[in-house]
Amino acid sequence: MSNNTSGSAKATSIETNDVSPISAGERHGKAWHLFTVWSSPNLEFATVFVGALAIGFGLNVWQGILAVLVGNALAGITHGILSTWGPEAGLPQMVLSRNAFGKWGNLIPSGLSTLVAGIGWFAVNTVSGTLALAALFPALGNWGSLAIVILLQVGIAFVGHNLIQKWERYASYFLAVVWLVVVYLVFTTPGVFNVAAPAAGAGFPWAGFTLAAGAAYGYTAGWTAFASDYTRYLPANTSKKALGWFAGLGNFTSTSLIMIVGVLAFNVLGAGSVFGKNPTADFTATLGGIAPVVLLAIVIGSISANVLNVYSGAMSFLAMGFKFGFKTRRAIMVVIAGIAGGYISYLGVANHDVAHQLENFLLVVSYWVAPWIAIVLTERILSKGKNAGERALAPKNSWAGPVAFVLGAGFGIWGFASQVEYHGVISYALNHFILEDGTIVDVPDLAALVGFVVSALLYFVFRTADKNSK
Repeated sequence: MSNNTSGSAKATSIETNDVSPISAGERHGKAWHLFTVWSSPNLEFATVFVGALAIGFGLNVWQGILAVLVGNALAGITHGILSTWGPEAGLPQMVLSRNAFGKWGNLIPSGLSTLVAGIGWFAVNTVSGTLALAALFPALGNWGSLAIVILLQVGIAFVGHNLIQKWERYASYFLAVVWLVVVYLVFTTPGVFNVAAPAAGAGFPWAGFTLAAGAAYGYTAGWTAFASDYTRYLPANTSKKALGWFAGLGNFTSTSLIMIVGVLAFNVLGAGSVFGKNPTADFTATLGGIAPVVLLAIVIGSISANVLNVYSGAMSFLAMGFKFGFKTRRAIMVVIAGIAGGYISYLGVANHDVAHQLENFLLVVSYWVAPWIAIVLTERILSKGKNAGERALAPKNSWAGPVAFVLGAGFGIWGFASQVEYHGVISYALNHFILEDGTIVDVPDLAALVGFVVSALLYFVFRTADKNSK
């Protein structure tokens, strides 16, 4: 696609392109807009809480900071790379995924993206925004706050791409100011960098480190499954270098800074607050007079994150190839995803166990996103010079991608996962500790890393035998 035209960016018209290629006349925007697109949704409490999990996993402040930097750096690099694919093809990320997974095989990652983004992530961030709004306006209660947050999120995503871009850009200005003040207040709080003396004979806490890094990676890499959804409207000749840097740094900078705030703040608050009933309120209570403004920022940040989640969750569903026969099917799918995610959010608010729910969810995200990224990257490298957009719109029934994905991700989870209800056989053998009540702890989680490597290797091998993948 060689068109370079910049089209209208009218924000109030309901988008009807769904997963179709974006024409020359509709191309508009600049590469730097991606920095705000990927900064705004991360300036929220869910990001803070990922850093807090590092303290909950038993890391000290410096170990926690290193863990989130490692996880976010790995995710930011691939996010920047996949973002560069959008302008050339004008297609959403999960449609481009067909090149590696084939027509029917792509149902697996597209279906997972639909569930994780449109419903799972939607629920996680809705709970965060609901708790903040309820703390800001107690008269609304949890259920009134929940209704307001859901209506705003679904309403913006219903209109579509151009309104989303405007919302994220202007929200980012307010959120950046508020969170920079928060950063200053947290960094200057007495005791935030204190490190307790380690127990005698204690080595580096690899189990807690892998869990914290895996949670950070799952959070940041979770955006990568729809990276090109927000670059496909850009002119086709947009600099790929600028695209990659603005998208990758927007994601890495915002997640790392806010997660470090979480590490520092909960280093003072303690692990008890990490696993408390309303960690949002505990966190903002330490900020003194600006607490109400921070709560408002958390609400806006949660909405910013979920606008992307519900929009791209609908895109992922449509990328599966279902035909509904109506022009506004993308907008209607947004509403359906919002209803489903809203119900899960209701259960999350009622459950009062935010920490363990988020921990398990983030690790599960990393288990599927890492192998998927490995396969689509490998396919892209091996198919250099071929038109990705044309192939994605006429996919063949390739088996190399889905088989490599299932085997690679499956092996990673079976051998190296560390969940509350399940511990990978190999990770368990490498390290574990059993408490007096029989609880198993200190099992490292390497499922995402192993899944990435194994899936890439398997796809490289299987592709030579699969004639439709070439």
